[in-house]
Amino acid sequence: MNLFGRKAAPPARPELTRFGTGTAGWSAGEQSYEAQVREGYCRNPIAQRAVRLVAEAVSGAPLIAAPAPFAALVRTRSGAQALIETATAQLLLSGNAYVQLLTDAEGGLAELFALRPERVSIEPDAQGWPAAHVYRCEGRAMRLSPTAPRPQIAHVKLFNPLDDHKGLGCLGAAAPAVALHNAASAWNRALLANGARPSGALVYEPGDGSPLAPDQFDRLRAELDASFAGAANAGRPLLLEGGLKWQALSLTPADMDFVGLKAAAAREIATAFGVPPMLLGLPGDATYANYREASRALWRQTILPIADTLFAGLIQAARDWFPDAELRIDLDRVPALAEDRERLWAQVSAADFLTPEEKRAAVGL
Repeated sequence: MNLFGRKAAPPARPELTRFGTGTAGWSAGEQSYEAQVREGYCRNPIAQRAVRLVAEAVSGAPLIAAPAPFAALVRTRSGAQALIETATAQLLLSGNAYVQLLTDAEGGLAELFALRPERVSIEPDAQGWPAAHVYRCEGRAMRLSPTAPRPQIAHVKLFNPLDDHKGLGCLGAAAPAVALHNAASAWNRALLANGARPSGALVYEPGDGSPLAPDQFDRLRAELDASFAGAANAGRPLLLEGGLKWQALSLTPADMDFVGLKAAAAREIATAFGVPPMLLGLPGDATYANYREASRALWRQTILPIADTLFAGLIQAARDWFPDAELRIDLDRVPALAEDRERLWAQVSAADFLTPEEKRAAVGL
């Protein structure tokens, strides 16, 4: 089936803004969504790993899905796209997941495909309710109805206090920390290119007080770049001519704090996406007693809530075709939640005042 809009548009060039003096950064309110994703996901390892950790966990979680045709639609890849993983990542980044519902010649639901959120605009009716979603790609536009006679698109969104129609993702909240973390990485890369650290300075002290000639200055700089700059030349001794004196330098306290600033920014990024820093390999975090507790917190506080939101939206959209549709994570088969389930089973089993049917309902059966 030829689905409109699968071909990706050429990436737009990001527009850089400024945070402070001489620091390139970006702001959710001043940049396009594509530029935000490029800076906050494509170029930042902490944000990318946090999003992938949650999206892959939701996609790979054991599911309880019914009926079988609906379960097949959810699990089947549409082209190269994994529906649940893609929609979860879009929810985290933009706060919106748009899923197109494609039908076959008989009107049956044949395919589910997640559309890129920055290409979708919402047309409200006279009362302000969404009347249509317009998907634009490469100069073409497709109008999709969310209602009658059967929905053509499902819009799943996170809470946004400032917009009636679109959700709010985590990318905007992580923007300042991402800008700081990216700037710190660029700083460290520049230090490495210049010999790993500002190790010292050459001071010219001629006896007659005359400065270096331009050709002498250029020759000296070229020799330093060729023979002493870069990691491969680290520690190589200098051979100085007459009048040149080496003066050692060291990192200032402000430079040393820059390293700690980068670590703090990484933890802020992880917090914005709801991922315990420990699970991203970040040092210096003592919020959780151990890795197992952090994994349990990730599932309880991030993975399950966003999965419930996404699955509820898909069920609601598919109700016209599958009135008894069911889609949820099988908590009994999630290793990170095994202790919680064992505790629940023990409590329910010890409740002699409950009937077997009530016990089954208490554990979600």
